[in-house]
Amino acid sequence: MSSKATFGSWICIGVLVFITLLRISEGGSPYEILGIETDATSEEVRRAYKRLVKTWHPDKSEHPEASTVFVKIKQAYELLSDADRRRIYDQHGILNEDSYYFPPKSDLNKGRSSSDQFENFFGNQFSGDNDISFYHKISISGKNYDKKVVSKSKTIPHLVIFYNDWCFRCTRLISSFKKLINALEPLGIYFAAVNAAYEPLLVKKSGVSDIPSVILVLDGHSYVYRENIYTLAKIKEFVRKKMPHSITQRIDDNNVDEFLGGWMDNRVRALVFEPRNRTRLRYLLSAYAFHHRVAFGLVHLNSSTSLQIQIRYEVSTILDTLLVFNEDFHRPLATISLPEIPVKTLNQIISSNQYLMLPRLSSQQVMEGVCPAEWSRPRKRLCVILITENNDSYNHARINFRNIALQTEYSKERVRFAYMFKNKQIDFINAISKGAETNQVYQIVIIWRCDQTHLKYEWIKVAQLNMESNLYDSNEYVINVTKRHLDKTIQRLLKAGEAFRFEAFVENLFDEHSQTFINKWLAKFGYLCEYLIDHLEKEHILAMLSLIGTVVFMFAVGYIMVYFVRAEEESLKERGQLKGHPNFLMKQTRSTPELKLHELRAEKYNGMVRLLKPGCRTIILVTDIKTRPKLIPSFHKAVWPYRKSKTLLFGHMLIEKGLLWYAELLRLSLCESKPLNINPRNCVGTVIALNGHRKYFCMYHAKHPESVRDEKLE
Repeated sequence: MSSKATFGSWICIGVLVFITLLRISEGGSPYEILGIETDATSEEVRRAYKRLVKTWHPDKSEHPEASTVFVKIKQAYELLSDADRRRIYDQHGILNEDSYYFPPKSDLNKGRSSSDQFENFFGNQFSGDNDISFYHKISISGKNYDKKVVSKSKTIPHLVIFYNDWCFRCTRLISSFKKLINALEPLGIYFAAVNAAYEPLLVKKSGVSDIPSVILVLDGHSYVYRENIYTLAKIKEFVRKKMPHSITQRIDDNNVDEFLGGWMDNRVRALVFEPRNRTRLRYLLSAYAFHHRVAFGLVHLNSSTSLQIQIRYEVSTILDTLLVFNEDFHRPLATISLPEIPVKTLNQIISSNQYLMLPRLSSQQVMEGVCPAEWSRPRKRLCVILITENNDSYNHARINFRNIALQTEYSKERVRFAYMFKNKQIDFINAISKGAETNQVYQIVIIWRCDQTHLKYEWIKVAQLNMESNLYDSNEYVINVTKRHLDKTIQRLLKAGEAFRFEAFVENLFDEHSQTFINKWLAKFGYLCEYLIDHLEKEHILAMLSLIGTVVFMFAVGYIMVYFVRAEEESLKERGQLKGHPNFLMKQTRSTPELKLHELRAEKYNGMVRLLKPGCRTIILVTDIKTRPKLIPSFHKAVWPYRKSKTLLFGHMLIEKGLLWYAELLRLSLCESKPLNINPRNCVGTVIALNGHRKYFCMYHAKHPESVRDEKLE
């Protein structure tokens, strides 16, 4: 047993060594090096450090990389055991203790801090409103930019300041940026700063060209502020122009009923009444923060087209008013009227009423808001869900279920009612299908979410929930029976010791509001157009206009030239100098293409005769200088039908250049021992077929060339 235990312990140590080496070799974070979670306590950090030291201390380990690994472990422990360094690492990802994020250390030799020496040398010009530490307090790293700015920008606009420690203009603008923060952060705009010297990739990605610069981050997209003046009015106007136009809608007497009755998109309706033509920025920011859950309508009180709305809801003509509606648009859920509605109050009212009376569970975000997880049995929260199909024939069932939710006496903190489309949330419904009766037209389930993925549930037996059924006397009877059944089951399940019949592990709900592929590309194209417009400067526009003008000029000149050519062709045709269509000459030329005839010369002899492939022949016409212009066209016409043959090669030879070769060819064929004396004129018109591979030839020669040659040529 002892040997087995020793062997097992060695295996465990080996696995620990391998895992630690893997973490360090991958350049992991201090948490990964120590093998702990990011929320580990100080005691857990200390225990993990002691455990690793026992294995990797150079005096105890013989591993060749023990000293390197031990240094990494010690550095990770020193960082995580220091509360300030750990906090700054969690916020900014800073590992270096000498970073400007840390306060200056005291000089023990002189008893003065380094910042005091700096001020003594340069003066006190960097103190007060010009203290560069203002940027350090709100500064973030490139790693945290995606986590804390981009991810949150879907609901919260962020203004990011790009600065540099040695930028004197950055120092002069500190007071202006402080005023911006004090004025805009209460409205719902968050601020951050990025040191451009340490984040060059982020600077390039954001489109920043100068320091200092300010960018606005909205829904993951960045927009550069191009002005040189950082006043509150200009920054507000910049943010207002970049806000999406779809988050609000102009409402008047003509479209108010259509707007308030459009809650089938699963969003609450909010009407903002203002006695001015220009909407306050705070209302636009609130509309942006809740645009997934609330549809905002803006009503201008000084407009003559909104008088009926003011009378219907008794709205004051001199105060700002907010009305929040659910399915019942005859009476608002919440109302507030003040000369200037505070942002905190505005957001609290909207947040408390951001879900319909019977909301649809259309995404995991809605599930978290309507049916939040609660692990404690005494405080457990129940969610009653009606499952229907996504068509109009089930509208009556949802209306009846909404009436049941209206008549319930339970607190919204303990029991919430909602409905779900069966064909949209297939995975969720399949996960809780155990115990469900598939023969029911309508299904109701009560769930308790213990945590994010674990829930317990119980199905409710329901016969019918529509007025078309003949089993009941009236629709009110159906509602009463179903309500009694639900009340009895809810009262039983709300007890701390009562257990549900079934439990399941589920994934996140499908997001029904997610953009389709086409919509995503359209949104990207729109952002690209806006980005180009935003980043185009004067010299870029001039260069683009110059390029477009050049292209247009080239096309115009080409068109004019084509016009004059056609006019000339028409003129020639009218004078009888051009037959048929203007393209007649082109067609005529193309109808008689030329067959290429090669001239047999000394440098071409190998290619045309000796190196021919087996089965190929060369057809040669013998001419002289005088008869060449007359014989070659006739020869071309004679061999034209054989132009597609891959075994025939056509050519011609001047007898003046090839007389010796031709005389030798005749001598060999006649088996003469003496050279032949040949008259060149008698050779003109001869056609020779040569087979270079087999080394033989055939010859055609007119019997009386002097008497018949001119007649044939004519």
